[in-house]
Amino acid sequence: MAVENYQVMQSGTGRPVKMWTHGVPVDDGAKLQLQKMAQLPFIFKHVAVMPDVHQGKGSTIGSVIPTLGAIIPAAVGVDIGCGMIAARTSLTANDLPDNLHGWRNAIEKAVPHGLNFKTRDKGSWENTSSHVDAAWAQLLPEFEQLTVKYPRLKNTNNHKHLGTLGTGNHFIEVCLDEGNNVWFMLHSGSRGVGNAIGTYFIELAKKDMQKFFINLPDKDLAYFPEGTPHFDDYVQAVSWAQEFAKHNRELMMQNVVNAIRAITPKPFEAGIEAVNCHHNYVQRENHFGSNVLVTRKGAVAAWPGQMGIIPGSMGARSYIVRGKGDPESFCSCSHGAGRVMSRTEAKRRFTVNDQIQATQGVECRKDVDVIDEIPMAYKDIDAVMRAQSDLVEIVHTLKQVVCVKG
Repeated sequence: MAVENYQVMQSGTGRPVKMWTHGVPVDDGAKLQLQKMAQLPFIFKHVAVMPDVHQGKGSTIGSVIPTLGAIIPAAVGVDIGCGMIAARTSLTANDLPDNLHGWRNAIEKAVPHGLNFKTRDKGSWENTSSHVDAAWAQLLPEFEQLTVKYPRLKNTNNHKHLGTLGTGNHFIEVCLDEGNNVWFMLHSGSRGVGNAIGTYFIELAKKDMQKFFINLPDKDLAYFPEGTPHFDDYVQAVSWAQEFAKHNRELMMQNVVNAIRAITPKPFEAGIEAVNCHHNYVQRENHFGSNVLVTRKGAVAAWPGQMGIIPGSMGARSYIVRGKGDPESFCSCSHGAGRVMSRTEAKRRFTVNDQIQATQGVECRKDVDVIDEIPMAYKDIDAVMRAQSDLVEIVHTLKQVVCVKG
């Protein structure tokens, strides 16, 4: 009989919490959040917890939440559709220049990133390209349907954020795999408009709970019951934001490839083994013979044979993986390494010199504004991978040589 690789945490009268966390730390705040989540009456079977788990705003990052007849907007969060895209190129390590600063500079010029409240938002387009306009034209009809019902969503960063990176843990990297092949990889989501959608519906759900006098173990677990107008509108809005996020990553990847082609003498192909996957989203799936809503909050689908991406920190390895379809995890795996401390704590504890040491060999920013992303603020990605060895198999191991942060 096979030995299960997960631990079970009980939640009083609630559903069990199954945790793939052998050998990795789990903070007490995350455990408490998970126990509260598991007490909701519409949780299906159990909550599955990935090894990158840590406390989040609203609900726990690194959790897989199956529900029957209800959806929790805060479980999806405000970075709706956030995820990864990666593409292997025909370039090898021998094709890289001795100094990679030019590559980083080219990528930074090609993709808007960061944020500056004092002047024009440098993280958005001043003038959008025909490629961005064409992608927006595909998204616009359904967006207009949403804004008729919810006019507040119209005046958001939408068109001008399409094809842009953002801030925080979002990144663009050039990596080498175990065979010295060059990969491009990036991490981003639905940007300003997705944040606006998530924030608006989270507050709407809280108001609905007050309206119907529904008591919750945590106000952030406010939900929409299936069959209500807000449920259907949220499902439409979150589906649209996930599509925006997918287009956003594809446009950025196209611009990264074009930027490197413009400064590289050798012609190359890109898109071999390309992967594009969400890790903050909700969709209908069939598990244990039932049709359920599955919310992955900082988790990736890992159906049998499905390809996925599990990035480490800006100084650690990342992995291209193939799902094993473990039913107990609701066919899921982690979305990264997972934080072990807050951004504030990382800035308090570490210095620029620490950042320089931790990112040796990587062409990246090494200044006070990226200390919150220092590798030591994250769990050991190799321990995370060992903890989920029954969820995925490693196909490629990537190590970054260039990292662009928002």
